[in-house]
Amino acid sequence: MSWLILTIASAFLLGFYDYFKKLALHDNAVLPVLFGSVAAGALVWLPFVLWSAVAPDSLPAGFLHVTGISAGSHGLLFAKAVLVGASWLCGYYGIKSLPLSIAAPIRATGPVWTITFAVLLFHESPSPKQWLGVAVILASFFAFSFVGRREGIHFHRNPAVFFMIGATLLGAASTLYDKYLLQAAHLSPTQVQAWFTIYTSLILVPPLALWRRLGHRHAFHWHWAIPTIGITLLGADILYFTAIAQPGALISLISPVRRASVVVAFLLGIFLFREKNRLAKGACVVGIITGVILLA
Repeated sequence: MSWLILTIASAFLLGFYDYFKKLALHDNAVLPVLFGSVAAGALVWLPFVLWSAVAPDSLPAGFLHVTGISAGSHGLLFAKAVLVGASWLCGYYGIKSLPLSIAAPIRATGPVWTITFAVLLFHESPSPKQWLGVAVILASFFAFSFVGRREGIHFHRNPAVFFMIGATLLGAASTLYDKYLLQAAHLSPTQVQAWFTIYTSLILVPPLALWRRLGHRHAFHWHWAIPTIGITLLGADILYFTAIAQPGALISLISPVRRASVVVAFLLGIFLFREKNRLAKGACVVGIITGVILLA
């Protein structure tokens, strides 16, 4: 299967991933929801890590084989876990406070930063049409700032907006780091996903313990969407990592195509959460998708 088809499938799952996050975070504490979703993914991979070490030949599928890696590679994946954990923490706080139909499009501007960094660090060369796509995405983002004012969301002073922007920048850095891990460090998609998921859940234990110790403003209640977040992300990520690992895959194209998940998240926010200003937000989403098409 081509890396482009894999990326489109990943984008579809990511749209539902954003929806499940919004659902689980409704009137709920952020840290335990984040930890629960990440732990769900780690619990899926942990048995296969142990199985691969004890009896790898009996695994039901080759992609479930988590081969052994060096201490240096473990360090690289731990660094990815720190980067991703910070991105997710910002993103969860942002999506909790913003309408999904605004939070998802902000996150969808990530390709702008990914392409900029890819050009500077990996010397990729987007075409003039792709640079036009970058301009269209940025223009659509600023248009969203005006739409947000109708709902009392002022982009220049709303903390949730800055959380989403922080999550977007960290996510762009993580995307570039993925290319290094999969193409330069020669780690497999399975190794990257399994170990960084496990490490991220461990990294979140201290802040979760601190949250419990210091008290909290928002109570935590269990919701079925919490583990579903982690499982959905596992599916989206294995498709994404497999796409990046293929020869000839361009990170400057994979990132924007993957962010087409904004369409799924936007429609779910509008029709299931009944969020406001559908036409104005829809026009901005069309602008972002137009930019994605130009990029791809």
